[in-house]
Amino acid sequence: MLSTTRRSFASRIAYLFTGLSATSLLSGSAGAAPKGKSGISKLNYEGKPADTTALFSPVVVHNGIIYISGQGAHSRDPDGKFPTDIETHTTKVLDNVKTLVETGGGTMDSVMQLTVYLANIEDYAGMNKVFKIYFPHGGPARTTVAVAALPGQSLVEINCIAAVVRK
Repeated sequence: MLSTTRRSFASRIAYLFTGLSATSLLSGSAGAAPKGKSGISKLNYEGKPADTTALFSPVVVHNGIIYISGQGAHSRDPDGKFPTDIETHTTKVLDNVKTLVETGGGTMDSVMQLTVYLANIEDYAGMNKVFKIYFPHGGPARTTVAVAALPGQSLVEINCIAAVVRK
């Protein structure tokens, strides 16, 4: 009975922190970029306000949290003139993620959660090999799933949530 009470309490606290942004509560940080009327900053790859006619924004910052849209190996290289092995694709994707997290005011150590989409689950070990380079102090929470296909012939796509650690 006591463990059910603790579990219930922990779940309520987790829900509270998710809804109110624990980072904002603990640091008082409001984000890295100037905010619009809604308190939400939508940024492009260069850290400038995102195109308001675009279908998505690469970076959204709100209440001390950075949201990075899905990044594929082709995201910054639409010509795709690079090797098609999982290590190369994962490196390109994590380089994009790193750039965008830093654009939003975070670091790779402030990445809290990643969702990884693999075109082939057999690439899981190769992807993990590259992850160790980008997360030498331990990785964030992560979900990895295999999908039928990804845009631009990418072998991997990653989106993430990170905390703002600097203004």
